[in-house]
Amino acid sequence: MRIRFYNARIFTMQGNDAPVRGELHVEDDRISYIGEGKEKGKSERGGLWDREIDCDGNLLLPGFKNAHTHSAMTFLRSYADDLPLQEWLYDRVFPMEAKLTKEDQELLAQLGILEYLTSGITANFDMYLDNMCHAEASRALGFRTVLCGSMNDFGGSVAETEEEYYKINEVSPLVSYRLGFHAEYTTKGESIEGLAELARRLKEPVYLHLAETKKEVEECYGRHQMSPVKYLDSVGMFEYGGGGFHGVWLNDEDREICAAKNVSIISNPASNAKLASGIADLCALLDKGINVALGTDGPASNNALDMFREMYLASVLPKLAREDAAAMDAAAVLRMATVGGAIAMGLSDCDVLAEGKKADIIMLDMHRPNMQPENNLIKNIVYSGSKENVKMTMVDGKILYEDGMFFVGRDPEEIYQRANAIINRMR
Repeated sequence: MRIRFYNARIFTMQGNDAPVRGELHVEDDRISYIGEGKEKGKSERGGLWDREIDCDGNLLLPGFKNAHTHSAMTFLRSYADDLPLQEWLYDRVFPMEAKLTKEDQELLAQLGILEYLTSGITANFDMYLDNMCHAEASRALGFRTVLCGSMNDFGGSVAETEEEYYKINEVSPLVSYRLGFHAEYTTKGESIEGLAELARRLKEPVYLHLAETKKEVEECYGRHQMSPVKYLDSVGMFEYGGGGFHGVWLNDEDREICAAKNVSIISNPASNAKLASGIADLCALLDKGINVALGTDGPASNNALDMFREMYLASVLPKLAREDAAAMDAAAVLRMATVGGAIAMGLSDCDVLAEGKKADIIMLDMHRPNMQPENNLIKNIVYSGSKENVKMTMVDGKILYEDGMFFVGRDPEEIYQRANAIINRMR
C-alpha cells in the first residue's frame, strides 16, 4: 500500500518537542518521506497513491508500545479484583488459568489486541502460558508483538525456552521473542542459573517480573541475603542487558546495576496502584540514565489496556510520592510510552517517525474538546488525552483501526461472544 498523509502535524519523537507541519508518506511497511507538503501525484517510487488522507491538522506520532502485558488474561477482567497480589495470583488467577485451552488463549489474545488498537498501541510485549497462541493471534490480525519466556517452577524449562526462542522468531516478521522467566520468587535457582548461561551463549537480554512487591524483595533477602537485582546480576543474568517488569522496590544499588547492565525498567503504574504494590520511583530511574518504558500489565490486574491512563499515572504518582509537582515532566512520560518501550522491546525500527523506519503510526484527533486550547500539545496528550482521541492506528503500514472501526480480518462481535463463552464455561 502507498498512503499519503497530508495537512498533518507530526511528532517524530526524535528529540524536538515541536511538531513538523507537512506530510508523511508510507510505502508498503516503511515511512518513505516526512517533510513539507507536496503536490498530489506519484509516490517516491513512482505509481499512484492507493490512498491520500487529509489529516486536517491532526497529529501523527509513533504508536505507543505496551511493554508489559498478559493479553490472554482478558477472560479474568473484573473477575478477581480487590485482593492482595499474592492472594489474587495464587488463589484466583492460577486456578482459572489451569482451565484454559490453547484455542482459548489465541482468542483471548485477539480480544486484547483489539483493545490495544483502540488505545493507539502498535506493539505489545507479552508473557503468558503459551506464547505460540499469542504469536498466532498477532500474525492473524496483523499486529506487532514481542513475546517473552515465562519459565517458572510450575512449567517450562531452560531447554523449552531455547526451543521457543528459535520457533517463535520464525513465525512472522511481526513476531519476535525474548528470553525470560516469570520471577525470582517463582523459579528455583538451578533454572535461573541455567537461563543465565543460555543468555550468555545466545548473547541475548533477559526479562522478568522484578521487585514488584516489598514481600518479594524481603523474601529474596531471606534466600540469598541480597536483592533480586543483585542476586540475578551475581549469576550473570544481565550480561547482555534485559528488563524488569514493575521495578517498584529498587534501591540505589539496584539502580546502579540496572544502569551499568543496560536493564530497562518497565513501569506499570495502574496495576501497581490497583494491587497496592507501591509507586515506582521513576525519577530516580531517569536520574541514573536507565531506560524506562510503560506497560498496562494484564487485564485482570489493571483492568483496562489503556496507555493514556498509564501515561497520566506515570506522571502524577511520582509527584504525589515526592510531594513535588515538578517531579515528572509530561515529555519524559510520552517518551516512555513510545521510544522507551521500543528500546526495551528491541524494536529499533519502530521507535521514532523517520524515513526508512517501520510505519507503526497513530493519528490523534485534535478536534476534540479535551485537546483544546493548544497551549502545549505534549501536555494535552499526557494529562488530558484519552482513547477518544485515537483516530487511527497503523501497524506495519496497514491501517488496523480507524474512526472506531477495525480492519483486522475478524468480526469483533464474534470475538466478544466467544470470550464470554470461555469464562462462562469455567465458572
